[in-house]
Amino acid sequence: MKTKRLNSFFLIVLIILLVACTTEKKQTSYNEKYRPQFHFSPPGNWMNDPNGLVYYKGEYHFFYQYYPDSTVWGPMHWGHAVSNDLVHWDNLPVALYPDSLGYIFSGSAVIDWNNTSGLKQGNEPPIVAIFTHHSPTILEKKTNDHEYQSIAFSNDKGRTFIKYDGNPVIPNKLKEADFRDPKVSWNDSLEKWVVVLAAGQKVEFFSSPDLKNWEYMSEFGTGAGAHEGVWECPDFFKLKIQGEEKWVLIVNMNPGCPNGGSGTQYFIGQFNGKEFINDNPKETTLWLDYGPDNYAGVTWSDIPKEDGRRILIGWMSNWAYAQVTPTAEWRSSNTIPRVLELKSTPAGLRLSANPVKEIEKLRAASSVIKLTAGSEVKITGLNEFEMSKNLAETDTEEFGFIFSNSKGEQLIAGYNRQLNQFYTDRSKSGKTDFSPEFAKIHYAPRISQDSVLSLNLFLDHSSIEIFADGGLSVMTEIFFPSEIFDRVTFFQKGGTAVNQECTIYDLNSIWP
Repeated sequence: MKTKRLNSFFLIVLIILLVACTTEKKQTSYNEKYRPQFHFSPPGNWMNDPNGLVYYKGEYHFFYQYYPDSTVWGPMHWGHAVSNDLVHWDNLPVALYPDSLGYIFSGSAVIDWNNTSGLKQGNEPPIVAIFTHHSPTILEKKTNDHEYQSIAFSNDKGRTFIKYDGNPVIPNKLKEADFRDPKVSWNDSLEKWVVVLAAGQKVEFFSSPDLKNWEYMSEFGTGAGAHEGVWECPDFFKLKIQGEEKWVLIVNMNPGCPNGGSGTQYFIGQFNGKEFINDNPKETTLWLDYGPDNYAGVTWSDIPKEDGRRILIGWMSNWAYAQVTPTAEWRSSNTIPRVLELKSTPAGLRLSANPVKEIEKLRAASSVIKLTAGSEVKITGLNEFEMSKNLAETDTEEFGFIFSNSKGEQLIAGYNRQLNQFYTDRSKSGKTDFSPEFAKIHYAPRISQDSVLSLNLFLDHSSIEIFADGGLSVMTEIFFPSEIFDRVTFFQKGGTAVNQECTIYDLNSIWP
């Protein structure tokens, strides 16, 4: 009898192990339908905002809002992955779990090089994460103080984190319902840490000598920029242009953005050590990406000075439909990491965004082809397209690409000269019935006035990213075809049809 029980026990254990192994294999195959092949996506289940982006000793740490128990939003954790090239990613265990103070909402991380926090143990400087605790218990009381800022620290290169005993470090004294997403950085002039966080439809600045004791400094946003939705996930950093330093304030907003739902606006100005002063008129609204699917983008901290880049990554979805997109094993992915730079335009300084150079590692075969109107070219479904067109030498009214498959599904990316706008049309791109907000045409203004228009397009299995005119006009779009787009047709409307030269790179998958 005992032997039978033991055999039954071991049989149950074996079944459990087999199920676990099968589930793990299913979740980490990276070959599921719609799974992006050169964009980061979680092994399984739900992901949204990038968090805690920090570089240390050859590793780009990428934390993210994560719910490991479902493909829809739930009690937030911080998922974790690392990369040594911003292209290939290794998944690590969950970094931060919900606790008695609440869910772990968005935030940032820094290297405390001088141990100002006193949290160093051992030889490594601590990595300190500052994040929003969101208490569902307090939320039920409707007292509006359910969000506050806390810290956690790591002394083993980000592999494990310990939450600070004195949390929260920034309590919600004013009882602001949306009080979240702290982005921290060291300010050399002040010799203090500065954090910017979202508070309703404005941002607030605090300073600290040690990451534990914070003092309120100022707020920004009333009457400036767009206010159709809640402000979220700010970022704050300096960029140089022609020897001059400017401060850039990024603010994500949902809803109410140019093409519906979620989006990212930015401000350019000065910081006097206490307040941010906007260089542009209050009514001026600047958008980082005009597509519908780049949200909550923030930048890496502690990039080495010899590198000097300001690198951003965004969540490639939109709150208008993020929880109902037709993926089964996982939900959501991220944009290609992008380098941000200031550029001079006739309208003033503007922020450009371009793919990191490391993405070129994925290039395999390449071909230079001459496209004529209506010509169709077979592609692999993982491609980068480069072309430029001299508008002064053609009277073409409209041109672009139609990506399609054997099912007749298609995605259109083009430029309309009369409107002076880029556009995408995913109304016939495949599965679109999961949301009335999805099957639409989206537009982006052409900011550059150069006679030569350049385009750089990245096509993955379920997304396209368009970088025009050196990243001054950017669009990010997701789609869900029943089979991958494996052909491209170049089109021209109006004027005299001319051959168009285009370089096409086949791209390799980042997954084994």
